[in-house]
Amino acid sequence: SSGINAEYGIWRGPKKTAMIKQFLSDVCWGALDYLLIDTPPGTSDEHMTIMEAIPNCSVVLVTSPQAVAAADVLRQVTFCKKTNANVLGIIETMSGFVCPNCSDCGLLFGKGGGKRLAEYCNIEFLGYVPIDPNLSRLLDRGELFKNFQSSASIQSYTEITKKLIKP
Repeated sequence: SSGINAEYGIWRGPKKTAMIKQFLSDVCWGALDYLLIDTPPGTSDEHMTIMEAIPNCSVVLVTSPQAVAAADVLRQVTFCKKTNANVLGIIETMSGFVCPNCSDCGLLFGKGGGKRLAEYCNIEFLGYVPIDPNLSRLLDRGELFKNFQSSASIQSYTEITKKLIKP
């Protein structure tokens, strides 16, 4: 067995919106410090449902260095402003590729699109996160971040987390 479950459902419109509302309201969350919801950039009904269901929510926006990706996230910034969501900052992913053999970091997709977007929007830039195939393999095996502290990606995530979680 490959360990991959190929069974999935295809939900559209009202069904997805109802599922999100039910998930956010019917689950007994307890005392959460943070609830992370990962969505693609956009202004869909699903995004509106989340914003309506979680008043006063805060948002971290993620882009890659390319101009087309930053343009998508710029629309998300506008959406967040219109829905009064607090934008905590912008992260740029895919900011380099860490060689799995020598750990040098090359720029496959360029660098700086996220930082330029943050400056343009007057939003805090939280940091760059490079692609690291060794980290991907580690996580695929279910190992912990702490086992790979030398990773540039882990160091980036750690610095970003420090910026987001302030005492």
